[in-house]
Amino acid sequence: MAAVALLMSRFPKPSETFILNEALELQRLGHTVQLYPLVEEHGASVQPEAAALAASAHFPRRAVLAVAAAQLRWLLERPGRYLSTWAGALRGNRGSPKFLLRALAVVPSAAWFAREQRRNGVRHVHAHYATHPALAAWVCHRLIGVPYSFTAHAHDLYVERPMLAEKARDAAFVVTISDFNRRLLGELLPARDAARVHVVRCGVDLARFTPRPRAPHAGLRLACVASLEPYKGHQYLLRALARLERDGLPFHCDLVGGGDLLEELERLAADLAIAERVAFLGPRSSAFVAELVGAADVLVLPSVITAEGKMEGLPVALMEALAVETPVVATSISGVPELVEDGVTGLLVPPEDPAALAAALARLAADPVLRGRLGRAGRERVAERHELHANVAALSALIEAP
Repeated sequence: MAAVALLMSRFPKPSETFILNEALELQRLGHTVQLYPLVEEHGASVQPEAAALAASAHFPRRAVLAVAAAQLRWLLERPGRYLSTWAGALRGNRGSPKFLLRALAVVPSAAWFAREQRRNGVRHVHAHYATHPALAAWVCHRLIGVPYSFTAHAHDLYVERPMLAEKARDAAFVVTISDFNRRLLGELLPARDAARVHVVRCGVDLARFTPRPRAPHAGLRLACVASLEPYKGHQYLLRALARLERDGLPFHCDLVGGGDLLEELERLAADLAIAERVAFLGPRSSAFVAELVGAADVLVLPSVITAEGKMEGLPVALMEALAVETPVVATSISGVPELVEDGVTGLLVPPEDPAALAAALARLAADPVLRGRLGRAGRERVAERHELHANVAALSALIEAP
């Protein structure tokens, strides 16, 4: 098996456990996995497996002098290729001040990554997200010729996508997580490059996420696992919960995830007079989340599309809930309907619609038989399309292909 470098924006990031799970599964399949994060994440709950991988990860800020030295070495060793790579990165990102500024940090980090990858015998680089990580992978490819690929998820396709065509053109292959995304890439890329786009869905370890008997609750027990960001739609959930409160339906809702909207959402919960029924739990480990979601009556994810076009790709939280047969209520955006088929594997409502969201939650509260049927069908769907070992094996096969 090849020595594989996984490249991502941040690590360890609790909201991106799918990257951790992929790394561990690639190791289980026999690959030597090396991590190259652009930024080291601090101050969040970290699970033991992530801490172990982080200990050997290549963090640029831990090696500032080595990063600087790498630039000089490339100038001496391959000046034309190094300078043309810089020119390509600056030219490709000039349309966005934000991405252009970020490229000024990404390219030097990637130049150091390339030297480390060459020294460590890396045979393939796979990046998560088509933006900065894919740019870093492209730089590594330019400097040392290592084949690379990247997974396109959500905001990296839906909002800004600088150099997408160049990154896809030079990649050995491109992966994305849903048929929705593959269709979008088919519209954005030349036919030759679109033909090398493969759907490899995020996966769940069904041996870890197993159904269990649920203790009866006095009211509807809800869970929402999502970072506190605008596109997650928490404000619409809180407004839906206020409707349940006015209608006299007892409930409790646990919200797992951190983010900049915490204080704003806490104020909204207080203004809506539901603060006592809502708990903001912050970022938590995957083991805690599995326990919480497995005990909940319903997982709700009220995602929306922001004015900038930011939205979900296909949330792993939905997969994990269905894996433990917890029924879900979600919104009908992007790739979500590929997993949550309305009335079959969950309930779908329009985004930004508290009334519809409240009605769906009330329907499940009144019908435990429906909750059980949706949960069982949901686990079958996850087993069919989102089983971790099968999906990472598919990625491994692409990496190993000649």
